[in-house]
Order: sequence, then C-alpha cells, then structure tokens
Amino acid sequence: MARGPRYRVPFRRRREHKTDYKARRAMATSGIPRLVVRPSAGSITVQVVRSEIEGDRVVTQTASRELAERFGWLGGGKSTPAAYLLGLIAGRKALKEGVESAILDIGLGSPTRGSRLFAAAKGARDAGLRVPCDDDIAPDAGRIEGAAIAAYAGGLEEPKEYERRFSRYIRRGLRPEGLPDHFRAVKARIG
Repeated sequence: MARGPRYRVPFRRRREHKTDYKARRAMATSGIPRLVVRPSAGSITVQVVRSEIEGDRVVTQTASRELAERFGWLGGGKSTPAAYLLGLIAGRKALKEGVESAILDIGLGSPTRGSRLFAAAKGARDAGLRVPCDDDIAPDAGRIEGAAIAAYAGGLEEPKEYERRFSRYIRRGLRPEGLPDHFRAVKARIG
C-alpha cells in the first residue's frame, strides 16, 4: 500500500474509468457543443451536449433502441452500421435544434482507426453537422454498410456456428448477408 505525503488518490470517476478530467475540462471550456458517443454492452448512445455553468445540458439524444423502434433497424444495436445511422440521426436532430458544429467526445474510449466511435462521427458529418474529424480515421463505406459482417456470415461453413453467431439477426427476420441492402433502406427512411 502506498504511504506518505507524495501519494495522490485519483478522483473517483477516474478510478472507475468513467471520466478523463483533463479532456473534459478542455471540451467544457471551449464553449462548443460536444458529440458524445458511448458504446455499452448491447447498444450505442449518441448525444449532443452543451456544457453550462449549472452542468451539462443534453440538446439531443439517440440510442440503438430508437433506431430499432422508429426506423425498423433489424441489425445489431452495437455494430458499426448502427453507430453510423445513430450519428446520422443525432446530426439531423442537432441541426433542427440549431447546433451547427460539435466536437467529438469519445470519453475514455480507445481512438482506434475505423472504430464505431468514428463511424458515429462520420454519420453526424454526413447529416451536415460540422465535426472536426479526419475522414481517414472513419471506417470505409463498405464496413459502414455492413459488407464485412455480410462477408463473414457468408464465409461460415458450419450451420450451428452461423445460427449461434447471428441468432438475433435471424430471430428478427434478417439474413446477415442482406445487411448492406437493409442498411441502405433504413438510411433512406432516416432521410
């Protein structure tokens, strides 16, 4: 156990791996709204948040559940195509609320090239929201449409493995090989 006057205990939310206070302070003092992307175990939440003196105010929010209920999304709630569509919805909602630009807030998420976090940012950019994020870090168009998922599903030779990995897709009535077409249909419904 560490003892002595030089030992400093980090803040509770930092110890719980929830908040990067240095990044949060920089974003909060900038005065620019934040595009907050938070993946969880089964879904993704995308919010546009304004930092105010009284605390953060959520301007708009969307989650995987809304994507399924309002727009008929049958794919996975935490997939890259779902993240892109959620970013698209959040960007459209933010523009209706008068927010024209936002900075990307991925929290303690790992900034990995081609990740779901950047797919959501690309969706918001395609909606017309100005988000300073390089196009090279976002996933390519095929991955955003779900072509990688469809190719993986088509390559599975074992029927039991196919049913085990894509049981939720099959239960909802979507063959994983048809995910790119379904993605385009849902994107058209979003507008």
